[in-house]
Amino acid sequence: EELIERSMAPIKKEFLCPPPSSGLVLEKKSKRQLKRERREKSAINLCPQIARTEDVNSCQYKEKCRFNHDIEAFKAQKPDDIEGQCPFCAYGLSCRFFGTHKEENSEINFFNKDTQRLLWKNKMTFIKADAKLKSLGLEVRPMKKAKDASLKLHLREKKKLIDFRDKLYLAPLTTVGNLPFRRLCKVLGADVTCGEMAMCTNLLQGQASEWALLRRHSSEDMFGVQICGSFPDTVSRAVELIDRECTVDFIDINMGCPIDMVVNKSAGSALLNKPTRMKNIVEVSSSIVETPITIKVRTAFFEGKNRIDSLISDIGNWGATAVTIHGRSRQQRYSKSADWDYIYRCTKNASSNLQVIGNGDVYSYLDWNKHKSDCPELSSCMIARGALIKPWIFTEIKEQRHWDITSGERLNILKDFVRFGLQHWGSDTKGVETTRHFLLEWLSYTFRYIPVGLLDVIPQQINWRPPSYFGRDDLETLMMSESAGDWVRISELLLGKVPEGFTFAPKHKSNAYDRAENG
Repeated sequence: EELIERSMAPIKKEFLCPPPSSGLVLEKKSKRQLKRERREKSAINLCPQIARTEDVNSCQYKEKCRFNHDIEAFKAQKPDDIEGQCPFCAYGLSCRFFGTHKEENSEINFFNKDTQRLLWKNKMTFIKADAKLKSLGLEVRPMKKAKDASLKLHLREKKKLIDFRDKLYLAPLTTVGNLPFRRLCKVLGADVTCGEMAMCTNLLQGQASEWALLRRHSSEDMFGVQICGSFPDTVSRAVELIDRECTVDFIDINMGCPIDMVVNKSAGSALLNKPTRMKNIVEVSSSIVETPITIKVRTAFFEGKNRIDSLISDIGNWGATAVTIHGRSRQQRYSKSADWDYIYRCTKNASSNLQVIGNGDVYSYLDWNKHKSDCPELSSCMIARGALIKPWIFTEIKEQRHWDITSGERLNILKDFVRFGLQHWGSDTKGVETTRHFLLEWLSYTFRYIPVGLLDVIPQQINWRPPSYFGRDDLETLMMSESAGDWVRISELLLGKVPEGFTFAPKHKSNAYDRAENG
């Protein structure tokens, strides 16, 4: 009880050990510096077209190509192949599983090059969004006029239906919530998935890297994308474009992101201070497409100044199908516990046509059951960090049990992620290292999981900090290490040796133990 009071995990005595000696300290380098070093160390980057065809005359750029065309030189310096079968290949000679290729592609929402060119040249038209903005007297920046503006603007009665009730909803997660991770969560029982947050301005500028966040796998049978923007014209145009170019079941508008870079652009949780703008964004976006519009919010911008309870009764009338409430303010970030009593109060005040989804600290099937029992009006619970730390939480909820998962079973889950990653990012050297990077980002969360069999009290709470301890076997001990060097060693079990001079530092510093930052 004393340990729990101090948010310390009650580990069984037989698994406690003295604090380990300091782990591997990795030098921090900028992304630009690391990219430059990788280029310098890679003697030859073979032209992708030549790699696929094995014909040096197949490249249309000839001597102007920025890649190398020397096949023999490439073979001489190519790293050893990785053991196993190629999960998917379009990389030919560059593939690290060369000789075991098979054709397969089950992803959709690829970015159309013609659309990209129109966006680059500022020639894309947004007939529905601009007409609705003008009808409401809202600012519309000059765009190329469309030939036909005779459109029905009120599509609310035609909206597609979507039901979140009792479905296990994997939150949109920046960086780690990539397509391979979402595929993994689908295998483990997630019902609803959502792409990583994409910035509306970047989408409208035709940035391919931003459009890649909207990619969908065929296994994602209930899938949405999340976008973030500051103004009604920007968001509504992005909504119209996504509805035109992609196959999605809903579009979620982020109004709760706490990141400074987003807030400083008057987007994310900054919108919580501008309810009229929130209304305009939702109203315009929901009226121009049949795809359901949902929003994600926090309780407030500043701690102690809750705002959503005063807006919740109107959000359904704005045209939103559902609202997800994260039970923390922007100022709290991820510190302290989520305020579920406030989520319940908002849920009970919501209009009957608005589905309310709660979010914050769901880490076991007991948490899920409690929230659904305490507030039957709640449609569902969104699971975020709980899924990052232990993605099998979806299995636990569906089977109503605490899964004392073994290190071998966890390794098999990592293997599935690697296989999905190679299918998505590619099986050449670049694809292998991209898969490794995102695996390491994910491992920077998974080490926080404490096996059920090691705890005196179950279930583990998401904010518990473990003392120094060891596992039931060497692999389990390795998986619970907080050393980035050990995460790299795990990646080498699955993807072979890292390149010479490889370093890694996790992108996301925020965790359950961070102190609140004023904002």
